[in-house]
Amino acid sequence: MFAAERRQVILELVRSNGAVSLRELARIVKTSEVTVRRDLRQLEAEGMLARRHGGAVANDRTAYEPSYNEKTGVASDEKAAIADLAAELVSPGDAIVIGAGTTTLALAKRLARLSELTVVTNSLLAAQAFARSPGVEVMVTGGLLRGSIHALVGSAAENSVATLRVRRAFLSGNGLTAARGMSTPNSAVAAIDRALAATASEVVALMDNTKVGIDTMVQTVPASSISHVVTDAAANPEELAALRSSGVTVHIAQ
Repeated sequence: MFAAERRQVILELVRSNGAVSLRELARIVKTSEVTVRRDLRQLEAEGMLARRHGGAVANDRTAYEPSYNEKTGVASDEKAAIADLAAELVSPGDAIVIGAGTTTLALAKRLARLSELTVVTNSLLAAQAFARSPGVEVMVTGGLLRGSIHALVGSAAENSVATLRVRRAFLSGNGLTAARGMSTPNSAVAAIDRALAATASEVVALMDNTKVGIDTMVQTVPASSISHVVTDAAANPEELAALRSSGVTVHIAQ
């Protein structure tokens, strides 16, 4: 991982979670605590965060929601592998939900080649991925545009899916823990994710290693309501073991 990408991952983790320990940051970005300490010093000099003994805290932005552009370059190889593995959970003829996010967008691009599929989504980018797929019927929710993540939110979005039933909902987010499930910093995003999850017989969480073990401000889907987690090999093993113990099927993308 290049220094610029590593610092972007560190910054997103600190902003999303409010505070992260030096040890946890080093584990996630797969480098030494000495290197992470140097990265934190640089990010603090740029005014992006504040260092504290044993870690770093956000600059009064504990509810910070990274934009789509900020998330695009983070763990991109891992997200691609997760999308490849998650695509195996979809069969021609299925009706599914695809939520907003960079990993779910990667999944949408892989499913665009299916000959028969029905997709419900609040992601404008996911809908666009199917624009040239004659075999895919796409239902886009109504709602208010949240430009930072290219997605529709609000009561109109939630109401538009209230009467639907699909096989699986593929959702992402900013954090996943065995204790609290999936979470996000924004209440409007959390609300539409809950509504999308409620349409599905099974919820599939697509979470790269930078999100596993992270708990952000607003819970979206509790662990008890998650059927599958698709992640990568660098994800926190203790957290994955706890998820398995709660009955979640964990898929590891290589």
